[in-house]
Amino acid sequence: MIVKRLYRFMLRSFLPLLLMTFLICLFIVLMQFLWRYIDELVGKGLEIHVIGELFFYAALTMVPTALPLSILLASLMVFGNLGERFELTAMKASGLSLMKVMRPLIIFIFLLAVGAFFFQNYVLPVAQAKMYTLLFSVRQKSPELEIPEGVFYDQIPGYNFYVQEKNRETGTLYDMMIYDVSRGFDNARIILADSGHLKLADDKEHLFLQLHSGEQFENLRQSGAATSANSPYRRETFDLKEILLKFDANFNRMDESGMRNQYVGKNIAQLQATIDSVTKRVDSIGADYATELQGRTYVGVPMVRRVYDDKGSHQERVHDVKLAKPIDLDSLFYHDRPSMVQSYFTQAISHAQRTKQEFEFRSYSMEADRETIRRHEIEKQKKFTLSFACIIFFFIGAPLGAIIRKGGLGTPLVISVLLFIVYYIIDNSGYKMARDGKVEVWMGIWLSSAVLLPLGIFFTYKAMNDSAVFDVDALKNRFRRLTGRMHRELEVKEFTMQEVEPATALAMVENLQYECEQLQAAFHDRRLPQRIYYFFRRFPLRDSVQATLNAVVDYLANSRRKDVIDAVNMYPFQLTVRTVCKTMRVNQHLIKIFNRQINDESNLRKE
Repeated sequence: MIVKRLYRFMLRSFLPLLLMTFLICLFIVLMQFLWRYIDELVGKGLEIHVIGELFFYAALTMVPTALPLSILLASLMVFGNLGERFELTAMKASGLSLMKVMRPLIIFIFLLAVGAFFFQNYVLPVAQAKMYTLLFSVRQKSPELEIPEGVFYDQIPGYNFYVQEKNRETGTLYDMMIYDVSRGFDNARIILADSGHLKLADDKEHLFLQLHSGEQFENLRQSGAATSANSPYRRETFDLKEILLKFDANFNRMDESGMRNQYVGKNIAQLQATIDSVTKRVDSIGADYATELQGRTYVGVPMVRRVYDDKGSHQERVHDVKLAKPIDLDSLFYHDRPSMVQSYFTQAISHAQRTKQEFEFRSYSMEADRETIRRHEIEKQKKFTLSFACIIFFFIGAPLGAIIRKGGLGTPLVISVLLFIVYYIIDNSGYKMARDGKVEVWMGIWLSSAVLLPLGIFFTYKAMNDSAVFDVDALKNRFRRLTGRMHRELEVKEFTMQEVEPATALAMVENLQYECEQLQAAFHDRRLPQRIYYFFRRFPLRDSVQATLNAVVDYLANSRRKDVIDAVNMYPFQLTVRTVCKTMRVNQHLIKIFNRQINDESNLRKE
């Protein structure tokens, strides 16, 4: 019963945060999409439902990017909150392990990963095909008619408009200059007018242009005629002139079938069918090229013989050429015309270069098929990477939240963004290498998962063992110990179970001094090769001296003399090249103290 309540509690804590972070991440990546295509959407006069449809399909295509990041952030926040409020500590104290606390969320994440796979395989191809089709349709739409002042406007096909000034209330255009190049630049017309009006027809396929008080200049030279300085032209003066221009302002959707045939609009079965068919075609063409290359004649001997069967059809087979006697190349070159040897070599090199260039050109024609195979392989592998990324990010976020024990949105957000940036960079690098054929497709696509999987295993192991991975104070203390900057904080004890004998202490310190002198000599001994010196002499000796130092500190910590305790506090935690000298100075100081104490006790006994 308690376990069921725990499972419901974990799900109630995780699901709302997951939904919230998913919507936030989806909004962020959708804004990235907007900034990327903002120039193609503005100024087209698109209706609201068209823009909404485009953003809906774009949001579906952004799910593979937003879902792993939201899982990472939500798991960090949930377990960080549990750790910060000591609820996770209470669960562990009641006998529940971290894995048992995570069990309902693990089951949910695995179910979510299965759903993500079906989303990638069935929903995403349709959404991508519709989004790109709609986006290409928007690109083809003519921009909204808005002629600026003082610059040439060329968005009307076949015409360039120049307007010096316009009245925004009445729509009247003043000092107009129109270049009509719809019939070609050789038959261009130039129209000048004092004012005019430009309106869109009711069918939204034509523009109605009304001009007042102007002139028209037209070249009458026939197409294809010779250029002459006396080419005729026509000049026309008018008070009112009306022109109907063709201008399609409607939004025309492209057919989705073309995009559904691309790799972004196919599921796994369709991708595999395309890969098999294109691979078979590439292999067939490659085999034909190989047969043709083997059938070439070398030194007058063909490498492929045609063998006819009983039905009269022939087939080509490759044979090992066996001659009656070996060809004497020297006799061929030098027998009749020794002066032609250089020409023979030149012709042979030219023939080899032509053959090489011919087959290289043929290989270039096959590169498009190879790229098609790689693109389809990439899309096929990406159907699985989203599900695996969701699992990995959960096993990174949940243990990491239990370790850092920081809830809220601050620290988890920073850590999530940093981890996701690393994942995004590695994933993009692997994708580009796979796309360009520099590595195998599966290696490039699974590179990011292979890098983050050990990280998830490491954090899960550390969280299950309650290891303080990000304990800043512990890291600082460890660094201080290694560098010798951390000091001991022993104090004089009022009562001790073991009294410090001056003679015993003196013997121990003198032994430590002797070992420190040996260690110092080993540190500065460079006669042995560096690696042998480092592994076989320095480390074992240092560990032995370190054990002696720890024994001296443990024994002298029971002393009731303040000068002894002050000297012991000066001992370093870790023996290094720099701290061994400091240890020797402390030893000398303690030797003086104990010698003086022994002398004082001896004098008291004599008295």
